[in-house]
Amino acid sequence: MIISEGSLVLFFFNSDKKWLIRIENEKKLHTHLGIIDAGSTIGLEYGSHILTNKDKKIFLLPPNTYDFVMKSQRTTQIVYPKDYGYIAARTGLRNGSKVLEIGTGSAALSTFLASIVMPEGHVYTFDVNEDFMSIAKKNLEKSSMDPYVTQGIYDPEKIGQIRDVDLVVIDLGDPWNYLDIIYPSMKSGASVVCICPTMNQLENLATHFFHGGFIDSDCVETFIRKIEAREGKTRPSMRMIGHTTYLGFARKVLK
Repeated sequence: MIISEGSLVLFFFNSDKKWLIRIENEKKLHTHLGIIDAGSTIGLEYGSHILTNKDKKIFLLPPNTYDFVMKSQRTTQIVYPKDYGYIAARTGLRNGSKVLEIGTGSAALSTFLASIVMPEGHVYTFDVNEDFMSIAKKNLEKSSMDPYVTQGIYDPEKIGQIRDVDLVVIDLGDPWNYLDIIYPSMKSGASVVCICPTMNQLENLATHFFHGGFIDSDCVETFIRKIEAREGKTRPSMRMIGHTTYLGFARKVLK
């Protein structure tokens, strides 16, 4: 695949030093590794490399969903990719699923959800803060996921018009207050996952699941540890992402 003007390219030096850039003819990126001439990549093939003016080799990669999420513009704390796979597996998310999300934030999780349910499914995402919406829209457009996502300001009446939802995601500080609102929109047996930064929130959520028409409650925290794999001296990395959030899952049953 050939890089052209307007293409998005991940400039990769190593796992800690990489840049996601939209290519323009005269564009140059000034880094501590030297000047990266983005315009010079036009006509090159993804997977090839260029040199900075300090002779540092920079590889040209096509960005994937992980890259878009980690390089997205942020106004709030995002749900990290380490949680994405478990959310998808635990809820049965797939192409064609209809997803309702309350708490768009920077649309990092929205981007991932859309990449799974596309092209036949759709994500309806709402936020209580209108200021977040423009940044979320830009991030969705950058990843080309915007055709599969409908954004809106939180409105219980609009949410009530969405039916037969396969998965609900609630990423707000008081998710239990939204369970009665999202319940009518969900298919019987559909899943809900709530993002809870603290154990107090998780405990309160689990109590409301029990009394609110939800079963199969599951509260988890995921960790990921990188391994520095080098010949003769492979060991775990000295640094890792610690606690980010707890995930509270449940499934709807008829009351």
